[in-house]
This record gives sequence, C-alpha cells and structure tokens, in this order.
Amino acid sequence: MEKGMIIVLNGVSSSGKSTLAKEITKLLPDFFAFSVDDYDLIIEKMEDRDNQRLIPVETEYFYYRNVAMFSDRGINLILDQILHDPITLQTFYKTLNTHPILLVGVHCPAEELKRREHFRGDRQIGQAISQLNFVHQQEIYDVEINTYTLSMMECAKEIVDRLQTPLLGFKKSLEKFESSRSKNK
Repeated sequence: MEKGMIIVLNGVSSSGKSTLAKEITKLLPDFFAFSVDDYDLIIEKMEDRDNQRLIPVETEYFYYRNVAMFSDRGINLILDQILHDPITLQTFYKTLNTHPILLVGVHCPAEELKRREHFRGDRQIGQAISQLNFVHQQEIYDVEINTYTLSMMECAKEIVDRLQTPLLGFKKSLEKFESSRSKNK
C-alpha cells in the first residue's frame, strides 16, 4: 500500500494554519485536516489536570505516531501544527522520516499576529511573537506562504501546485537537524 501524502503546515499560533487547512481540503477532497490542537483535546479528556494527573509524555509523541499510522494506511493528511522546540523537532523527524511530506512554512507579519490574537480572544497575547524565536529558524520548506499578503485560497492553490514537483524540504530539514545535533554532541 502506498503511504498517504502529508502536507505539514508549520507556523506560529494565529498565522492562519487552521483556516488554510480547510481551504486546502476544498481543493483536495481526498485529504483530511489533522490539527495538533484537536489532538490535544483527546489527551486533555484523558487527563485530570485539576489534580495534576497528567500523561507524562508530550502530546506530539502520540500525535506524530498517529499521523504515521494514517499515512501508512494510505490516508492523505494536512497537519496544522507548530514545530516549537527541539523535542518536538526530534519527534517529528524521527517518526515521519520515511513518509512523503510537503513541508510548508506559514508566515504572517508580527503586527498582524498581534491583531489576530487580540481579535480571537482565545490565545495568550504575545504567544505567537514568542514562538518566532524558534519556529522557522531551522526548517527548509518546499513552499512558504504569507497569509497576510495572499488570500487563504491563493495560499492553498500555491501549496496544491507545489505537490506537482519533487518534495525535498523535509529531507533537507532532517539533514540540517541531524547535522546540528551531531555538532552539539
């Protein structure tokens, strides 16, 4: 069985990943959006956070293994997530290194991120800006889009068009990550 394609939308909070994933599914109806935020709700239901009874493993550990299982069964996915720290990066690369991935950088100017956080009301103000210290610093993308300068449909079309060419971003990012880890040992 051929593995399902995985479109990875990586960007800071409020950059437009969830809305973009919905637009992509309009163009690619055989793809399914799979957000780490939605997956975290599953973990949250299992835990008793009021009494500090928590699962002692990062959500991303389970999330990426589920992504791999879907892909292994031929399911095409659009991931809405944030590669936000070294542990997440390591789990991402280690778990998905044999899967077909289109790595997409989702960008938005800092002032617009602040405006979106304030407008949404469900995010910690300043969270997106703080994430910029790590997100997009080490990835090599197949395509980068800006959800402020282009409409969501224009961004989605650019991503879908990119599926027609060889995908090298994930492999190059993995090589860069492994190289930096070996230098730091």
